[in-house]
Amino acid sequence: MSVQMEKTENNQAKLTITVDNATFDAAIKAVYAKNAKKYSIPGFRPGKAPFAAVKAHYGEIVFWDDAFNEVFPPAYEAAIDELHLEPVDHPSVDIKDKNDEGVVFEALVTLKPEVTLGKYTGIRMKGAAYTVTDEDVDKELEAARQKAARLIDVDDRAVASGDVVNLDYCGKVDGVAFEGGTAEGQTLEIGSGMFIPGFEEQMIGMAIGETKDLSVRFPDEYHAPELKGKDAVFTVKVNGIQVKELPELDDEFAKDVSECDTLEAYKAEIRGRLEEENAKRKERDDDNKLVEKIVKNATVDIPACMTDRQIDYMIREFEYSLMYQGMRLADYLKMIGKTRDELRDEYRAEAERRVKIQLVMEQIQKEAEIKAEQEDIDTEIAKRAERANKPVEEYKEHMHDHELEYITDQIVMDKTLAFIKAKNKITA
Repeated sequence: MSVQMEKTENNQAKLTITVDNATFDAAIKAVYAKNAKKYSIPGFRPGKAPFAAVKAHYGEIVFWDDAFNEVFPPAYEAAIDELHLEPVDHPSVDIKDKNDEGVVFEALVTLKPEVTLGKYTGIRMKGAAYTVTDEDVDKELEAARQKAARLIDVDDRAVASGDVVNLDYCGKVDGVAFEGGTAEGQTLEIGSGMFIPGFEEQMIGMAIGETKDLSVRFPDEYHAPELKGKDAVFTVKVNGIQVKELPELDDEFAKDVSECDTLEAYKAEIRGRLEEENAKRKERDDDNKLVEKIVKNATVDIPACMTDRQIDYMIREFEYSLMYQGMRLADYLKMIGKTRDELRDEYRAEAERRVKIQLVMEQIQKEAEIKAEQEDIDTEIAKRAERANKPVEEYKEHMHDHELEYITDQIVMDKTLAFIKAKNKITA
């Protein structure tokens, strides 16, 4: 096998790969033996025609596609290794010639782009600052109080703001009921803003058992395109009224909702938890800000195929999240009035940002010679085995190659982040 390379535009290279005739002829014989049953020749039973007869009847070219699939993958891999190339997409391949030297293939391949790093050490920047206020603690206390509230039935008055109402409703636009606009036994807290504007306000004053028509207008930015800006009438019946009974904020409340004996101890616990969350948030935000600054300082021409592949990954992630909620992507797109291509366009800028971060971090790893040592990998596997409550050797036996690759990549990324944090200064 021989290979020649010609650099072209857009981070691409044209490889001219020649596979010798002996290798290609052996591949032809192999594919004939594998596919003999599909060749039908007059005078021979199906699958029994000899190679020479099939070749004479159909011509040698009948074997070429299958023979290509046999010889090209290893030849291409050998060419990539020989030239020390890093492809980022599948090659576009043509069979160009078959001559005395062998079979000539041309492969157009997109290469990993070159990254020109800007300043990535000696950077000084201000870090994020998050403080826990008394209001933050009070907000957490109120949330716990709301969660511990009891609902008490009310039967001697009409609906008031703050009540929890059980209701039936049927919504219509131009006199026609629309999908998703009808429900029975629905629970709604009046004043929560869960329903469209005007709905909850018009329920105030309704009595248990009363039925009333509520005239409302869907917002212009409503998620269902067929209802945007439409006038609607909801026929509503009140089945029951409940009111929240909130517990007192005292030591007994603290004992009920926590392991603390006093309200003051519970407040201190909340403050400590919020401060811990803020510390993690600060570290995460500072790391992201530093990486973004380093990436902004770098220059790289990102191939479209890398962006498109990242968009594919992001959409798959989004599809999985929708599936957990019992929804298909096609139904979601219909609900928001967008096409899949429009969704891809929305993801493009973020996809390009993610790809650039990946390329810049990989270039830093290369220049700083950051690697995952076997000791690092063994330590991480031991941690995972412990979390899985399994002996290390047993855990290793069931590991897949992709899991080991993920562990290695994560170790390298963690070490790269530690490297740039050590080489730069984040001030308070």
